[in-house]
This record gives sequence, structure tokens and C-alpha cells, in this order.
Amino acid sequence: MIVPIEYSDAPDVKKLADEIADSLDFFHVVPQFVFCVRSRGSKSRRTIARIHGFGRIWQDTLNLPPSYVIEVISERYDRLSVENKEKTIIHELLHIPNGFTGGFRPHKGYIDHEIVESLHRTFKEQRASRKEAFSER
Repeated sequence: MIVPIEYSDAPDVKKLADEIADSLDFFHVVPQFVFCVRSRGSKSRRTIARIHGFGRIWQDTLNLPPSYVIEVISERYDRLSVENKEKTIIHELLHIPNGFTGGFRPHKGYIDHEIVESLHRTFKEQRASRKEAFSER
């Protein structure tokens, strides 16, 4: 028996994605057109998360703007530490090109372990600075 993948809204992931995009100055990411879902039942063995784009043919045909969906695979993502969840979302956001066109950036030349680690360090520093500034009020 084949059990279909189930999808549900992931407000925790959306909040994290928005915070990361804001903290890292990903100005090209349009928050209202980045959606986040949690899936259950994927047969994928190694995938933690993936990003889906709303391709040009769909945009033109349906007269809708470019959009993206970040899908986290519950069976793997939910078990991660907070830091690894942050790194996973940084990785997925890096796939969004500067033009926010509905297409994707490839790994080669744009996304690797060092880039994700560097951006994660920056994100943590920004978060700490914001908390410090907020506590001084």
C-alpha cells in the first residue's frame, strides 16, 4: 500500500526563514512569496529539506508572481538541533536567485558547507546583537 505524502503548514519554519533572510540581508527574498510546509511520509532517505520554485510557465499562465516553497521533511528536520535547522534553512534560501524569478541557483559556485557555515556565524552574531540591543531598552 502506498501512503501519500502529507503536507501541513510550518509556521515555525516560516518564522525562521523570515528571520534569516532579514538578518543576512537577503533583500532579494520576498517574504510574502516564500511559503513553508512540513511533509510526512517521504520515501527520501537523505533529504532534510528542499525548495520548490513556481516556474515561469506557471507564473505567466496563471498570472501570478514568482514564489517558493521550502519543504522540510518532518522525519529528519524535526530531530535536528536548532543550529542545524538554521543551517538547513540558510541552505535552502541560498537556492533563491537574486532576481527572485521562480528559478533556482545551483550548488556549484553558490552553495557549499563553508558558505553555509559562514552565513550561520553571521546570523548568530546578528541575533545576539539584536537581543543585546533589545535588552538595553
